[in-house]
Amino acid sequence: MTVHPWEYLDDLIVGQEFESDTVRVEREATLAFVQEFDPQPFHFNPEAASLSLFGRLAASGWITAALTMKLLVASVPLANGIIGLSIGLSWPTPTYPDDVLHLIGTVQAIEPSASKPDRGVVTLLMGNA
Repeated sequence: MTVHPWEYLDDLIVGQEFESDTVRVEREATLAFVQEFDPQPFHFNPEAASLSLFGRLAASGWITAALTMKLLVASVPLANGIIGLSIGLSWPTPTYPDDVLHLIGTVQAIEPSASKPDRGVVTLLMGNA
């Protein structure tokens, strides 16, 4: 992964792509997460999971989203951080314990602020590869 310490909106261009390192969806962390935050049987009960549309234990989409955020912050180190204004979120394929996630992102739009020229809104399209 190439890390760019972007300081200004001018450092970004529409169409620019970035790529993250990888992160493993650790089985034990996934089980702990779902017990606390998403206790659906197909996330923690192997027998129930085998009868579900997943066919086996599936990681919660919310831990997938959290790991995606971790990859995003590490691979797009904007000088003052990332503040989410809105999000469109989907899970087109299941994530399973022990999967390895890898993020690819593309700058879709850059809108400088009219009142604060040192700030703006950057729209990113992100996907786990």
